[in-house]
Amino acid sequence: MQTVTYEGIKKNADTKELINDHLVVEAPLEISINETPFTVVMRTPGNDFDLIRGLLYVEDIYRSLSSLEMKVISNTENSFTKVEVSIPEDLIGVGYLNKRSLLSVSSCGICGKQQLEDFDSPKTKLEKQQSINLNKLPELFIEMRENQKTFSLTGGSHAAAIFNTNYDILTIREDIGRHNAVDKCVGDLIQNQKIKDAVFLLVSGRVSYEIITKAFFAKIGTIVAVSACSSLAVDYAKEFGICLIGFSRDSKATIYSNP
Repeated sequence: MQTVTYEGIKKNADTKELINDHLVVEAPLEISINETPFTVVMRTPGNDFDLIRGLLYVEDIYRSLSSLEMKVISNTENSFTKVEVSIPEDLIGVGYLNKRSLLSVSSCGICGKQQLEDFDSPKTKLEKQQSINLNKLPELFIEMRENQKTFSLTGGSHAAAIFNTNYDILTIREDIGRHNAVDKCVGDLIQNQKIKDAVFLLVSGRVSYEIITKAFFAKIGTIVAVSACSSLAVDYAKEFGICLIGFSRDSKATIYSNP
């Protein structure tokens, strides 16, 4: 259940009417690892296993590409869901110990540098990625928009889409949360053994540093956003060798890092 209908009063200048309006569902997903509660994610139901698989991967909790045992242990009518994940103890990453994984770059050498300039390459920097043809961006966003079924109904969901080197769409996922949509895409590709084909990530909203770190762990070298990018997102993108492009709309775009 990704959408639900609520009553509302639609008011125009001189009229009002009672309507049934589609809203995007937001509900908690509780994730337990080896029978121990790990975290609760507010998400839009649907593709929950993709969300969990991607989240555990990009948060450095389970970095293996092998299959993962997941099972729903409860699911209420209003989509409050609990999922149990089983991970071999010797394969649990450091992100589990932190209960919230942030890629550790507290000594970020370029944070706050505001010009497009050359920087010393940190050890964590991605290898040189394929350049993106900016003239292709409008059609890529059109393809993503045509697959945003939940947004078409509600206007309230975000989307992420991942493309390969030939600009073929590999996956698209929607969610009320921008980060969740990215996690779902990554999880889908991992479960279908296509994560190594991921080259370009498109997102429907703004980009914060969390999306940069998720792309870094998935080794996606280019992120393109419809909207703005935060200062820390640009700092991290520069640090990690990611090409970050914002305000991609109306045949325009702003390149912030690694052009």
